[in-house]
Amino acid sequence: MAFESKIRTIQWVGNVSRMVDQTKVPYEYVMVDIKTGDEMYDAIKTMIVRGAPAIGVSAAHGVVLYAQELEKLNLSREEFISKLIEKSEYLKTSRPTAVNLMWGVNKQIEIIKNSKSDISGIIEELKQNGIKMENDDISINKRIGDNGAEVVPKGATILTHCNAGALATVGYGTALGVVRSAFAKDNTIQVFSDETRPRQQGSRITTFELKMDGIPVTMITDGMCSYFMKKGMIDMVVVGADRIAANGDTANKIGTYTVAIAAKYHNIPFYIAAPLSTIDTSIKSGDEIPIEERSHDEVTTINGKLVCAEGVNVINPGFDVTPHELITGIITEVGILKPDYNVSIANAFKTPVLR
Repeated sequence: MAFESKIRTIQWVGNVSRMVDQTKVPYEYVMVDIKTGDEMYDAIKTMIVRGAPAIGVSAAHGVVLYAQELEKLNLSREEFISKLIEKSEYLKTSRPTAVNLMWGVNKQIEIIKNSKSDISGIIEELKQNGIKMENDDISINKRIGDNGAEVVPKGATILTHCNAGALATVGYGTALGVVRSAFAKDNTIQVFSDETRPRQQGSRITTFELKMDGIPVTMITDGMCSYFMKKGMIDMVVVGADRIAANGDTANKIGTYTVAIAAKYHNIPFYIAAPLSTIDTSIKSGDEIPIEERSHDEVTTINGKLVCAEGVNVINPGFDVTPHELITGIITEVGILKPDYNVSIANAFKTPVLR
């Protein structure tokens, strides 16, 4: 029996994009309506919506929002298309690392360029494509979950870092999709969740959604993973991804690389769970992945209060890159990809699958 998460992160409703405001989780679980393209840009940039798959769908919605605004300007069809593509390209700049952002926008740009419809027809095509992407995301994540569940030992304790769950997608999850599918077959499965400094996505979001779904979860700090690995309390690691290079190098939330090194030393399987849309075959290795540098305030303050010496120097990369040599497998909707990743990734894109 399939596991059904209670969470729906994002949904097109009428003429707006409705989403969970993730900056307020776990203190509040509230939905916000994003009504304009610029509001969507800000929602992505300020992490009201976060997680690569959720960002991809949000970006597709953002293109629709810009189209609805441009429709009111009485432009010619050619002017409308030109300005909409310009706005769409601007939306891609909201965050640099998660390739799903570019993927979601590019899917809509294909519609814009290939449509034979008038302006209202183009908007309807974009809207329907955005809704399709929502539904596809859930079905893709469930296939990822089911594929990943096949390698989860009975009674396993799974360590995850950051949040690659329902709230990072439209509603099921990638890494936590694996957890959900495994839990549906074996309710002795449990999760250890790194807190994930500096924005605490693991403590704030992963623990929140697993508790909501009744899946046992224990929170640990980022520096504790080696301790529990040495004690034999971690059976496997499953994390998400923001961009995967053609050779399997994977960008994920800062701290993931450290977990992967510890897992390798302790002979613990380390898996990435992500849809094919997160794989960027245009880049050969992780050296080419742009790493977002985020505000220093995320590190120096907690709940608005300074937690270090005033004026101290800070470096705050949002992501790191785990080399492919440390990755046991990449769990996708078409199966679990194994080394040599240059070969298995290339073959994965040849596999017929509902997209």
